[in-house]
Amino acid sequence: MATVTQLITPPESSRAYRPKTSEALQEKKSVYVNYDRGEHEVSVRVSGFRKADIARRYRVRVENDRFQKDWSVTEVVNRLMALNRWEGVDVVLNCWVGRFARKNFPILISELSRRGCIELCVNVFNWMKNQKNYCARNDIYNMMIRLHARCNRVDQARGLFFEMQKWSCKPDAETYNALINAHGRAGHWRWAMNLMDDMLRASIAPSRSTYNNLINACGSSGNWREALEVCKKMTDNGVGPDLVTHNIVLSAYKSGRQYSKALSYFELMKGAKVRPDTTTFNIIIYCLSKLGQSSQALDVFNSMREKRSECRPDVVTFTSIMHLYSVRGEIEHCRAVFEAMLAEGLKPNIVSYNALMGAYAVHGMSENALSVFQEIKRNGILPDVVSYTCLLNSYGRSRQPGKAKEVFLMMRKDRRKPNVVTYNALIDAYGSNGLLAEAVGIFRQMEQDGFKPNVVSVCTLLAACSRSGKKVNVETVLSAAETRGIKLNTAAYNSAIGSFINGAELEKAIALYQTMKRKKVKADSVTFTILISGSCRMSKYPEAVSYLKDMEDLGIPMTKEVYSSVLCAYSKQGQVTEAESIFNQMKMAGCEPDVIAYTSMLHAYNASEKWEKACELFLEMEANGVDPDSIACSALMRAFNKGGQPSNVFILMDLMREKEVPFTGAVFFEIFSACNTLQEWKRATDLIQMMEPYLPSLSIGLTNQMLHLFGKSGKVEAMMKLFYKIIASGVEINLKTYAVLLEHLLAVGNWRKYIEVLEWMSDAGIQPSTQMYRDIISFGERSAGIEFEPLIRQKLESLRNKGAGGDVSKSS
Repeated sequence: MATVTQLITPPESSRAYRPKTSEALQEKKSVYVNYDRGEHEVSVRVSGFRKADIARRYRVRVENDRFQKDWSVTEVVNRLMALNRWEGVDVVLNCWVGRFARKNFPILISELSRRGCIELCVNVFNWMKNQKNYCARNDIYNMMIRLHARCNRVDQARGLFFEMQKWSCKPDAETYNALINAHGRAGHWRWAMNLMDDMLRASIAPSRSTYNNLINACGSSGNWREALEVCKKMTDNGVGPDLVTHNIVLSAYKSGRQYSKALSYFELMKGAKVRPDTTTFNIIIYCLSKLGQSSQALDVFNSMREKRSECRPDVVTFTSIMHLYSVRGEIEHCRAVFEAMLAEGLKPNIVSYNALMGAYAVHGMSENALSVFQEIKRNGILPDVVSYTCLLNSYGRSRQPGKAKEVFLMMRKDRRKPNVVTYNALIDAYGSNGLLAEAVGIFRQMEQDGFKPNVVSVCTLLAACSRSGKKVNVETVLSAAETRGIKLNTAAYNSAIGSFINGAELEKAIALYQTMKRKKVKADSVTFTILISGSCRMSKYPEAVSYLKDMEDLGIPMTKEVYSSVLCAYSKQGQVTEAESIFNQMKMAGCEPDVIAYTSMLHAYNASEKWEKACELFLEMEANGVDPDSIACSALMRAFNKGGQPSNVFILMDLMREKEVPFTGAVFFEIFSACNTLQEWKRATDLIQMMEPYLPSLSIGLTNQMLHLFGKSGKVEAMMKLFYKIIASGVEINLKTYAVLLEHLLAVGNWRKYIEVLEWMSDAGIQPSTQMYRDIISFGERSAGIEFEPLIRQKLESLRNKGAGGDVSKSS
């Protein structure tokens, strides 16, 4: 007779196949550490339901089959991941004893989706559906939809949503969350909104995760207003926002470029005593950087690195700070932040490496960029298209278009598909080095490879046309852009207008500006800077000033460059009052005048002979710490000479030496003029030695003026010394130079030197004029005396015999 205990205790055979769920689902972590190489790895093992846990009929079936393996779920996943071709999935899974426990299916899908191999996961899922013991489950479909969402496969995720309903699986809140997330990642925010409506019609209450996914779907597409509406609806329905919600709203502001609003929302968070996390601070650092508040962004970063900080910086934080320093052009600080990230034990990702490469690329530091690229490969990270583009761009900026092309070919060899940005960088690499034909060739290759050129491609080609100086190509590029339906933006029009200006085609530049206005493309300060400076360069000063009204009508604030160009226009026209008005307006607007603005004002005062005001302006320059350049110094020296203060010219000359300002011909002329006024002939003679290195760069007209200045003052020896220096420097001498020498030699009665200079002219192949012979013969008859007059005629006769002169007797 059976006892009570025997009746309520199941037999051993029936207890054997009951799965031990808690042990099967338990994750066991194992840690591997190599202190010598500085490596560590954490792996998770999931046992799943093994041979002892399956039903007895299945256990008997596989008992004596040596091909049936009692693998754990983790072992199965590892074997599947090791397959080279997915056709072998069925072979591996059919040898797994655990396939007879249907509860292993969601565990297997979970592990595979964690690894992120979607093709393998799809093949395993299709194998599951062919198993006799398979039963459709919501959790499996939810995991598959989430995996497709991570890989931006929206259509496949939507197909699984409809498939699960055919298999009698009713979608739950997690299903809708996964599908809304999939559409949000793809930027389909309206689909996500419709799914929320479907969810409500199915009487499924949205959770906080649902609202967060929907807010993220709207915000990531830049629709921050819709994101705020969903957030308001979330609060009205009694679902309170959490920190994730606040971060998503901040991210929505960031995606919508509402950086100021993001900072205001952050202040509201602090007022509501919401404790931010690292993600929050990363968004704030990004917004501060975009607003140009780099010092505040660095303050936030430094506060995160403090010992007592609860939010430690992560890889994203360090990468944002690297990008900030890159924009500021502080490459050393960018590298230092990267080193600090490594020192804190964080492993850089491909985005971090690309940020460092991008910083080097912008400044043409190709060797450093290549070093980072090689470091990426050494660390086992596959370079992406951005990595190759940064390396290519670094070669382009360092004037090595050949190597840039090599990187492009290497990219294709490594099976990395270039994008539009890559092609634009290659076009720029050729165009920035004046290789217009090669740049156009890349543009055409880009279209042949199936990539549609954008407005950046057009801007790059227009800039290349400007550098090459070929006028026809600008119109060709504009026509090509119109043919391809590329709408030019402000930057493109600026490039085209600049190209016409550089080609001295002001009329075409103005016509293109009118086209820009007709097509309602808003001009910016760069547009007017190009037009005004170009008009000044071509001496079209009234036209340059006329653009001020257009700027005022459009509400475009004047920049320092515009102020300087307008000052130049007014000074060239002699409109001192208008120039002074613009100059004062510039200072009131907070634009500190630079050396160009001061130089324009100096020219204006010089043109109107207001020497005292020019001298006062020089004192103002010194007070404001503006160091004058060569042009400003020559203008100041002219003001000192004309204003009766020639001694100040020498003071300014010493200042130029001290500050290592290069001397020009105009500067030397004003110094010689001051020497002439003050009779400082010793200083003038010493100056000849000083100006010797500058002689090849001086114009012959200016050297003739300086020779005349010495000769007029009776300093013939100094004049001849300067002439010898000019000859030694290799400057080509013309007839006017010899005429100056002869005039002043005859004035002091040095007829021997006069005839010697005529011989020099003969040797140089320069034909003396008839008047030069007449002057020396007249001097011999009038002033040389009876004993020298025949000697002069004799020497002139010898010159005639050499063929250097004309008929002397006839000329006399």
